[in-house]
Amino acid sequence: MKKQLPYLIALVIAIAMPFFAYPVFLMKLLCFGLFACAFNLLIGFTGLLSFGHAAFFGSAGYIAGYMLRDMGWPVELAILAGVGGGALIGLVMGSLAIRRSGIYFSMITLALAQMVYFAALRAPFTGGEDGLQGVPRGKLLGVIDLANDVTLYYFVLAIFIGGFALIMRTVHSPFGQVLKAIKENEPRAISLGYDVDRYKLMAFVLSAALAGLAGATKTLVLGFETLTDVHWTMSGMVILMTLVGGMGTLVGPILGAFIIITLENKLGDVGTFLAQATNIEWFGTLGESVGMVTGLIFIACVLLFRRGIVGEIGAAIAAAGRKRSS
Repeated sequence: MKKQLPYLIALVIAIAMPFFAYPVFLMKLLCFGLFACAFNLLIGFTGLLSFGHAAFFGSAGYIAGYMLRDMGWPVELAILAGVGGGALIGLVMGSLAIRRSGIYFSMITLALAQMVYFAALRAPFTGGEDGLQGVPRGKLLGVIDLANDVTLYYFVLAIFIGGFALIMRTVHSPFGQVLKAIKENEPRAISLGYDVDRYKLMAFVLSAALAGLAGATKTLVLGFETLTDVHWTMSGMVILMTLVGGMGTLVGPILGAFIIITLENKLGDVGTFLAQATNIEWFGTLGESVGMVTGLIFIACVLLFRRGIVGEIGAAIAAAGRKRSS
């Protein structure tokens, strides 16, 4: 019960949050938090660095948006179609990429993801550079109208909790233990008789499906899908989120996603407030310097917080516990 208490507190806060903050912004945080958790399942627990996760995130958004707007599918089926599309692309990419390891694996995922980007740019149903606009929210189960932001928030929160619970269950399952063994010492895992390539592929597809779930949900929330979500910079952003929060931890990527997305959306407001409070005009341009600020945060984490924020906090608590026991 003691271990579950932080999660219960977080759940209570999440339930109350739409009455204190803008629901659409909160939903965006949840979508990117799930995206970062999906990526962390691959790099943090399997040791595979993918530079192509934007392909799953963005393609699932396009598929879900197309099914909702042009095909008139129900919300549930459209999101499932997005998840299925992300998983299928993950299966194809993973089957090719796991034949190599290290930087070669990463470069293959990047190259294949760029192919998905150019496909999205040229495909007729994606809208090209204009993107997929005017995606309706529809009705959940044909009854609950998701046009209301608060109602949609709780639906997105349920999706986030379900995805996070699946990741937790995977990490603590025998399958998850094998993934950790592959990350720590792949030759030893092979010597123990495990089909390492099969486990890697399963982890890759699961991570892609969860990234697709996040992307499809984001399209539902915002009502549009653009090329930004399939561009390589989105893959870089999710890497940054994971490293800042804490790679290999369960809640670290969520914290990292919250920090990066909050900076992107609120740094301009903070700069305006500081400019008015201090009469220093430079603060007014702070919103245009999001890349610089996130870059400085990344440098600080690399130099001072090698395990990420949550990882360093966990290490400090463990060290204090050992010191107390001795």
